[in-house]
Amino acid sequence: MKNASGIAQLVLRLALGIGFILPVMDRLGMMGPNGSPGVSWGDWKHFIDYTNTLLPFAGRPIANIMGLVATLSEAVFGVCLVAGFKIKQIALGAAILTLCFGLCMAIFLGIGAPFNYPVFVFTGAGLVLSGIGSYRWSLDAYLPNNK
Repeated sequence: MKNASGIAQLVLRLALGIGFILPVMDRLGMMGPNGSPGVSWGDWKHFIDYTNTLLPFAGRPIANIMGLVATLSEAVFGVCLVAGFKIKQIALGAAILTLCFGLCMAIFLGIGAPFNYPVFVFTGAGLVLSGIGSYRWSLDAYLPNNK
């Protein structure tokens, strides 16, 4: 069964990591322009409009800052999870970020909004991944002081 948990954590880590990278690519216009099939935002402006919807009390300048913080966090989380670097810490950070995101969605868009997307699944996945003892097929498995 050790091999099964190794494969499960690898699949979970890759799914979570790619799940962070693709939305970053979308908001930077790398998935196609706004309105294209499968594109949620298509550019920074549409992403910040959405961020402002989730933080209506903050105003657009703060939404820009929060959008930038979220985007940088998601990019770092995604790359680190795919590479398998500092998985425990990164997965916990990912869980906290998605929990905050899901709560904002529930408060300002309605309780169904975070369940229409796997927001809380990402939170749970991050928590599960952060609690695993070791990570085969990762940089952490090969770097000293990470075992």
